[in-house]
Amino acid sequence: MKKLFIALIGLLVITGTFIQTAMATEQEVKKTIMDDNAYVKKNLKGLEGTYSNEGAIEFWSSGGLIQTIKADGRLEEYDAFNIDVKHIQVTILVPDKIALAHYYSEGSMTPKGSPAVANYRTRVSQVYTKEAGKWKVRSSHWSPIIGGSGTSQTALVE
Repeated sequence: MKKLFIALIGLLVITGTFIQTAMATEQEVKKTIMDDNAYVKKNLKGLEGTYSNEGAIEFWSSGGLIQTIKADGRLEEYDAFNIDVKHIQVTILVPDKIALAHYYSEGSMTPKGSPAVANYRTRVSQVYTKEAGKWKVRSSHWSPIIGGSGTSQTALVE
């Protein structure tokens, strides 16, 4: 009976630690998404260091083929950027290591050198990996919501 009680206490401690780590992971990923979006809104350009050291694979809301993004990312610039992220839900795949985020991205934008998008409304799925203590994008998929539009960009400019 004593061994069962000790095993039960050990299981409760491990479960509590797992839940606490998962909750911290969820909050960190949500904060990363919100902070990155706020940076672009304020500075009208993408934030450096958001992509994994391995790069990323993406499907863009404009359609087209799969895009391979290098570790230095897509440092886009905007003439205008008024996008909000909403309803972020995070699925923990490996606590404190890998997470999947789903959310909505809505608003308007004008990428430099591209036409304005007045009714940008997309669903977003992104895989994040934790590297050197920071959450980095490893994969992204944006798909337009009916009645909205995706970006006007269709390919990387190198």
